[in-house]
Amino acid sequence: MSDKNWIQEILQEDGEGQLTPKQAQILQAAVEMFAEKGYASTSTSEIAKRAGVAEGTIFRHYKTKKELLYSIVSPMIVQFAAPLFARHFIDDVLERDHEGFEDFLRHAFRNRYNFVKENAPFLKIIIQEVAFQPEMQQRFKALFAEKLLPSVQKVVIHFQEKGELADIPPETVIRILLTNIVGMLLTRFLIMPDQDWNDDEEIERTIAFLMKGLQPSSSE
Repeated sequence: MSDKNWIQEILQEDGEGQLTPKQAQILQAAVEMFAEKGYASTSTSEIAKRAGVAEGTIFRHYKTKKELLYSIVSPMIVQFAAPLFARHFIDDVLERDHEGFEDFLRHAFRNRYNFVKENAPFLKIIIQEVAFQPEMQQRFKALFAEKLLPSVQKVVIHFQEKGELADIPPETVIRILLTNIVGMLLTRFLIMPDQDWNDDEEIERTIAFLMKGLQPSSSE
């Protein structure tokens, strides 16, 4: 997906219709600047300069810098992350026939790897700002609690009943999975993106580590 296309696609998911060329330039420049410098350290004059527009043009479309930030992040969370993330994740991962938990885990891991790889600039902005924006925090909590947690709990319980996972609270299993998978992806794409990564090997090492830690003990 080209830069113009992903800006248009994500923002149009919010029901705003076709962006004007200048709006697309402003939003693309804002995504780049916020990802590079952070929201607080980026001025609207810098965004305008990169977008090739007058600073006043930004304020004709967005009343404040925070409104500009939300115009980027809110569609990502509400329209792109929420319905597409949840629906695609459930359809493509949770409702497949899996030979075992390791097969499920591998498919889920690669599903999220591809998602992060394609949307790293947006995710970097979200991660940078979520600690300071209560509205973003609430949207993430709702997405996880309402859409993902119940489905993943069912999968964990299903494989526990088959004797493939340790008999520990499903919430504990999910926490362990999230800590390791999200930690690997954040390190790979946001913290140490220039490291000499072999992504396939790192994914398989993480899966092997998780499977060893989550397998039932001999006494179960």
